[in-house]
Amino acid sequence: MSDDLSRYHRQTLLPGIGESGQRRLDESCAVILGCGALGSLAADLLARAGVGHLKIVDRDFVELTNLQRQLLFDERDVADAIPKAEAARRRLSRINSSIRVTAIVDDLNHTNIERHAEGADVLIDGLDNFETRYLANDFAVSRGVPYVYGGAVGTVGASYAVLPHTAGGDMPWESAAHGNLASPCLRCLFEEAPPPGSMPTCDTAGVLSPVITTIASFEVAEAIKILTRNYENVSRSMLNIDLWNNTISQLKVSRAYEDGNCPCCKQRRFDYLEGELGSGATTLCGRDAVQLTHRQDAPNLDLGAIAAQLRSHGDVVSSRHMLRAAITDNGKPYSLSVFPDGRAIVHGTAEASVARSIYAKFVGN
Repeated sequence: MSDDLSRYHRQTLLPGIGESGQRRLDESCAVILGCGALGSLAADLLARAGVGHLKIVDRDFVELTNLQRQLLFDERDVADAIPKAEAARRRLSRINSSIRVTAIVDDLNHTNIERHAEGADVLIDGLDNFETRYLANDFAVSRGVPYVYGGAVGTVGASYAVLPHTAGGDMPWESAAHGNLASPCLRCLFEEAPPPGSMPTCDTAGVLSPVITTIASFEVAEAIKILTRNYENVSRSMLNIDLWNNTISQLKVSRAYEDGNCPCCKQRRFDYLEGELGSGATTLCGRDAVQLTHRQDAPNLDLGAIAAQLRSHGDVVSSRHMLRAAITDNGKPYSLSVFPDGRAIVHGTAEASVARSIYAKFVGN
């Protein structure tokens, strides 16, 4: 074995990897979308596994409350007010200096995902909202890039790997040699995103650290199978776990593509990638505020339920017409106004990326 592979000796002993698989990892690029709890651990594991190029995209800074579950960071990153992507790059360069790590401090959206995900051999989900997940799913299907979904909140988590169906059917996992292992995409399983405020978030419901490590580890295992071309070993089911109630299940989803009429991988409509669906952001002149709107119709939100979630973060005033909450994020005070149609105004910032981050943390999708 050559010297440059010696550090991976225990990994190359595995029959599914070997020297050839390790070299494939070294030649691969994994794009990690979000470097919070799931993304930071996935980045750590992929760096140690020897993936040659990691691109980390994240809009946020390291906060003290992150350290309970975001294992790549420490108190120095909080004190120095380091963006998560850059803090990850610095740490990973000390873990494995033989790989390349690119830090991208940006708000991922339909205008920049093609640029940031250029060259990706796999997309790793470390995101905090379904809107951006659908954007990643659109990109994955349209470009034929595998996408590994993951999500966790409270004590529950889920993960699933997408080997996308492509228009030409010419990707390696679609070949006759592999028996066409293409799998349903995320929109085959969930055609529409849950309404804003209908799903708990880590900031409103909490999160148990071990559920993060479990889901992130599953994501990385699937990514390594994909990058070493062990497509037949990629799970055909969605993993669902609840570590508090000790339940683990595998949801069989392989029929979702054949039985449905997915707007993404069957109709080849990429609504989120083209900006037709998703949210819009408008800076309100002279008001130090950003308005967030949804391009698709949204059902009336349960403002009372959202108010109940937010009362632990500050004063909340709620009626059937509007909810207004005083919250603090990363040590800064904001005022969040939410309307029944999902529209929101975040006072205290003129930056769309900050407003989106606050909405995702405290309201949801």
